[in-house]
Amino acid sequence: MKLSKRSVFIITLIVINFILDQISKKWIEAKVIIGSESSIIGDVFTLHHVKNTGAFLGMGSELSGTTRLIFLLIVPIIVLGIVLRNIFKDKAMDQLSLIGFCCIIGGGLANLLDRFLYGEVTDFLHIDFGGVLRTGIFNSADISVSSGMILLLIASILNYKKQKPNLKESL
Repeated sequence: MKLSKRSVFIITLIVINFILDQISKKWIEAKVIIGSESSIIGDVFTLHHVKNTGAFLGMGSELSGTTRLIFLLIVPIIVLGIVLRNIFKDKAMDQLSLIGFCCIIGGGLANLLDRFLYGEVTDFLHIDFGGVLRTGIFNSADISVSSGMILLLIASILNYKKQKPNLKESL
């Protein structure tokens, strides 16, 4: 079976996001002491090494084993599978949305693999602009997912603006 250029593009983007995350986590695990904190750019951008048994920002870490299995492994696998099927099927999807979905899938699969294999993910980056804008500790898969969401938002706005004149005509 020959893959189309579009399919190769999708697979490549997902794999790149996945591999970058896995490499960054392995590097942190090998080079940074667990529980440590060090400066990258003053107190604004810091490097850590923590283990997260929950999802984004530790949400769900307090759930029981069965509930955690359902909400942190099974449901995400189903959702990512549906999204993956849809991006392969929807040939009319705009490029920005396609890239956004690939980032979300790549990052999501990377964190899913860690949860499945180890029961936790390695988080290591933190941003704090003096308490005005402050993140939890996150990893590169979280960056992929967040970037994908931002790209989807931008694509939605751009697509809405393109369709807006058509909406007025139909009224």
